Amino acid sequence: MGNHTPLLLLDNSSMMSLLNEGEFKCTNMTFEETRAILDMYDENEILLCFSNYDMTHVIFSYLGIERKEYPYKHIRNMRVGQGGIVFKLYTTPSKTQPVIHADDGVEAKKIQNVYVYCQYVNRVK
Repeated sequence: MGNHTPLLLLDNSSMMSLLNEGEFKCTNMTFEETRAILDMYDENEILLCFSNYDMTHVIFSYLGIERKEYPYKHIRNMRVGQGGIVFKLYTTPSKTQPVIHADDGVEAKKIQNVYVYCQYVNRVK
């Protein structure tokens, strides 16, 4: 890693816990930009700052990002100049509520739509 600070991978709640002190800039990113930034870093230069399995599944499967085993670390404060990618979940009520039957016969009803978008956060001061 040298003198570089690790890139942080964050979700909604881990992002809020590290915005304790300083000034930050947030920029929305496309999934392609997100993949490109992740490709710029070696696996040992990235820290996973959340433990939500559903979120990691979204990141790696649905966004088409190669699955890697990033080390987990709870971060409370970002360093000046440090950056992170925030995977933000956005949930809306479902306008349609179809009922499906799982393989074992259990009935399930759709109640929400879940979306994810990406932001780059950087501590500037």
